[in-house]
Amino acid sequence: MAADSDPESEVFEITDFTTASEWERFVSRVEEVLNDWKLIGSRAGSSTPEKGEFTSGSWGEKSQDIQFADFKFHISHYFLKQECEQDDGKDQPEEDAFPVAMQDLLCMNNDFPPRAHCLVRWYGIREFVVISPGTNCEVITSESKCNLLLSSISISLANSGSQVPMFVQIQQKWRRVYAGECQGPGVRTDYEMVHLRKVPSQYNHLSGLLDIFKSKIGCSLSPLPPINISIRFTYILQDWQQYSWPQQPPDFDTLLGGEVGGVEFGKLPFGACEEPISELHLATTWPHLTEGIVVDNDVYSDLDPLQAPHWSVRVRSAENPQCLLGDLLTEFFKLCCRKESTEEVLGRGMAEEEGKENSDISSALSKLTDPTATVPISKLSVSNMVHSARKHIRRHRRIDESPLNTDVLNSILLYLFPDAAVEKSSENSKNRTNPSNCCGKDEQNKNSDYNLFLQLKSAPSNSLTYRLALCACLVNYNHGGLRAVAHLWQEFVLELRYRWENNYFIYGLPAGPPDLRCCLLHQKLQMLNCCIERKRARDETRKVLEGSRERERRVPPPESTTAAPGSAREVSPGKSWDSWSDSEEEFFECLSDQGDMEAEKDGSKSRAEGRLHPFNNTTLLKCTEPLYVPVTQEPAPMTEDLLEEQSEVLAKLGTSAEGSHLRARMQSACLLSDMESFKAANPGCVLEDFVRWYSPRDYVEEELVDETGNKEVKGELSSRMKIPGNMWVEAWDTARVTPARRQRRLFDDTKEAEKVLHYLAVQKPADLTRHLLPCILHAAILKLKEEESIEDIPSVKKTIQQATGQASKLLHPLNHDYKKLEDFINQLMLMETAITRARSLKAKFASCEDGKEEDTEELEKFVSSLLEEPEVVVIGAGQGPAGSIIHRLFVNAQRAALLAPLDDDLCRDKKPTGGSNKVPDFPSPAGREILLRTCVPRPAPYSKALPQRLFCVLMKEEFRLAGAFSLDTSFF
Repeated sequence: MAADSDPESEVFEITDFTTASEWERFVSRVEEVLNDWKLIGSRAGSSTPEKGEFTSGSWGEKSQDIQFADFKFHISHYFLKQECEQDDGKDQPEEDAFPVAMQDLLCMNNDFPPRAHCLVRWYGIREFVVISPGTNCEVITSESKCNLLLSSISISLANSGSQVPMFVQIQQKWRRVYAGECQGPGVRTDYEMVHLRKVPSQYNHLSGLLDIFKSKIGCSLSPLPPINISIRFTYILQDWQQYSWPQQPPDFDTLLGGEVGGVEFGKLPFGACEEPISELHLATTWPHLTEGIVVDNDVYSDLDPLQAPHWSVRVRSAENPQCLLGDLLTEFFKLCCRKESTEEVLGRGMAEEEGKENSDISSALSKLTDPTATVPISKLSVSNMVHSARKHIRRHRRIDESPLNTDVLNSILLYLFPDAAVEKSSENSKNRTNPSNCCGKDEQNKNSDYNLFLQLKSAPSNSLTYRLALCACLVNYNHGGLRAVAHLWQEFVLELRYRWENNYFIYGLPAGPPDLRCCLLHQKLQMLNCCIERKRARDETRKVLEGSRERERRVPPPESTTAAPGSAREVSPGKSWDSWSDSEEEFFECLSDQGDMEAEKDGSKSRAEGRLHPFNNTTLLKCTEPLYVPVTQEPAPMTEDLLEEQSEVLAKLGTSAEGSHLRARMQSACLLSDMESFKAANPGCVLEDFVRWYSPRDYVEEELVDETGNKEVKGELSSRMKIPGNMWVEAWDTARVTPARRQRRLFDDTKEAEKVLHYLAVQKPADLTRHLLPCILHAAILKLKEEESIEDIPSVKKTIQQATGQASKLLHPLNHDYKKLEDFINQLMLMETAITRARSLKAKFASCEDGKEEDTEELEKFVSSLLEEPEVVVIGAGQGPAGSIIHRLFVNAQRAALLAPLDDDLCRDKKPTGGSNKVPDFPSPAGREILLRTCVPRPAPYSKALPQRLFCVLMKEEFRLAGAFSLDTSFF
């Protein structure tokens, strides 16, 4: 009481011991994470993992970030995904059962897994948690910090009751040093590690490691329980000189431009230029040994790899081996980023030197439009001027200036245009049927490959565009790069112009209008072919007309010619091609036709023109004449860029009444042409007649019964046709009586051809590359499919299918994503590497010396497994067919390294076996792994007998001991 009444006792300080420190918060946070991941409580009762399950099974991972004050940590949970126990609740685990991780310490089913987390390999655990410093945090090197973290996880495990092993990563990350703990009911396992750069000499063998293990477990029992030993030695084979790499050497005559067969340009190169497999790792394993069975000390060792009961092999691929197809694609893809035009690439000096020819061409174009030209127009045709310019180029260009050798260029052009080899007489060439109709018939039998171009938006195999892509790619790689591609393109465009001027079909293109499913360049070439086809048809019609006039001895009027009635061609008349009248034909109107039309308007009966055939026995509504289907003009073919341009123009007209009207007028050009043809073929017709033929749904018929009871069919236009201001009515009123042959052309082939040729001429090499990229990727995929089918590699086949789907998404947009395309090309390179790797292995494990059929099958299975699996067991170890070949590989490599005679068995047998000159069959092992296990009581003799494990790694520059030592925490 006296103390309480003391005035000084009224002033005191309260310390709040309930305030959590940063360390306590960290421990609490770890417990929360364990609780969130449901890692609390007993984990016993799980089945023993099957043999090899650590490699073949699926591993899961969960991660989270936690903090200790301002220090960031990354906590991760790794676990083997196993099927849930079927009999849940029936077999409850015993209360004092060991944790799963402790049971797994003695399990031998998954020793030395070829592909697993390092902690799985060292400690044989299937589930664990790792706490490691954050990405940009400093490493934990001080002993006090390590102990603080170990204390933290120890408290977290105790508080949560978790039986999952927990590790903390300490020291530098590259050292992969971990310390950890696992707790169970009355037991604990400490995970400790030693990591050195050099192997201490006294521990460089099994005897020394056994001494470490015995001293660590400190068992005082006598005799000591047996120690189970598993040993694995790994030998690395790097020298493959004794086996040639099975890549065909290149044809140097082809590369150097000797006598080149044109077909060579259609073949993509394939395969690696170097050995695609850098190393073969042979692991020789002694899985179940006990102390005393084997001797391995600093003087002598029983561990002969040939006597090892278990062999397994893995191969390591060379990093990015140079592959021909991959290099070809990469170099071609690089052209996409170039900015130079063809003129800049080939040099301006060439253009200046040919200034005279260029001026001739420009004057030719100006004189063509001058009606008072005194020079014969045939001498001033664009074809004449261009080809004289080409001759001048070839005459003045020195050989060393030409990017492409003349022989190579001629071979390429012959490959692209094989029809050029046939003599181009006018009778032979101009009357020849278009060979493009049969293009690709062989391909159509292979539906999947033939339709691949639709997925990739490229061009059909063996089409001109496809072959041009192959040539451009090979020329870029083998014959001069960018300049050679520009030269090839220039010659290609000149050849197209020559064909247009002289009415030669372009070889290797499907007939018909441009296929919008193909790449734009292919569409442009098809458009040019359409123009050539229209022009040829028009010229043929003129010949027929001129011949008939000569027979009738008529003198043709100077302005026009008269077509034969009922002509089935929708062509315009005009002067001959040599007189260059196409530019006038588009606006040409015949005076006599106008007279006919005037006469018809006055009601006089005019003769019908341009009839094709009667239409379903139908008669005209206003007279009893049959209704005829007229000869009409075909709609103008269009490429996708023209369609897009037209859509933009129509969209810009807006939604106003005037804009809508103008849009309708622009879209009704084909309708107006058909109406004029219909009027010419059916004198006396009305709009209803036209609608009945052209759009039957807009003519509504119904049966009516008159007063006398007779049924009568009455028809009328649909409601939409009766809307005021309907475009059909307006067009019908303005349509004149003009057969298709005398109409203004809907498709001006001359204008469209010149537009196409101009479009092609201004393409830069980079533009050309972008156009051809889908085709070359298409060709690369076909090449990979062809090569894979020879080797039959399931994983590559599956990857090719996935890559094709990915490519279709990348190539369909007009603006390609070049970063993704580059990644895609890298994928193709990986597939090429995988195929060449398979070939290399098949060449090395082709057959054994005996050549037995069952051995050959076993070797084939062995090679396919090597390609698909991370590590393959060698059946029969060193005595089996594969083991014999591997042994021979090592023997020859050793002799090559020591300059001894290669594979000379007779000489080897004659040498004394004990001589010092004997070359060892195998080199020193690159790595030795020794696994020691036992079950002893710790820390006292009367404690529970608990599993102990020590994993030892001995390499040239690494010595690692990973120990898991269990102790009884109930009885010390």
